Amino acid sequence: MNKSELIEAIAASADIPKAAASRALDAMIESVTESLKKGDSVALVGFGTFTVKERAARTGRNPQTGQPIDISAAKVPSFKAGKALKDSVN
Repeated sequence: MNKSELIEAIAASADIPKAAASRALDAMIESVTESLKKGDSVALVGFGTFTVKERAARTGRNPQTGQPIDISAAKVPSFKAGKALKDSVN
C-alpha cells in the first residue's frame, strides 16, 4: 500500500473526503517527525512506538575497491510494533 492508497482507505473508513484524509495523514506524519527531531518518542497504544536510536561510528569497506572507509555515527528513526499489531498480523 502506498500513500495515495492509504489516503483512500482512510477516507473510506472515516467517511470523509480524500482531501481531509490527506491533510490528516500529512499532519500525523509531520507531528511524528517533529517529535523524533526533538528526541522524543511517539507511542500509539496497540499500534507501536516510534523512537530515535543512536548508531555508533564504524569501519566499512568500499565494495568496488575493498578499501576501508569510516562510517560516521548517526541517529536513525526506529519503529517497534505493539502487541495488538503483532497479534493481528499473525
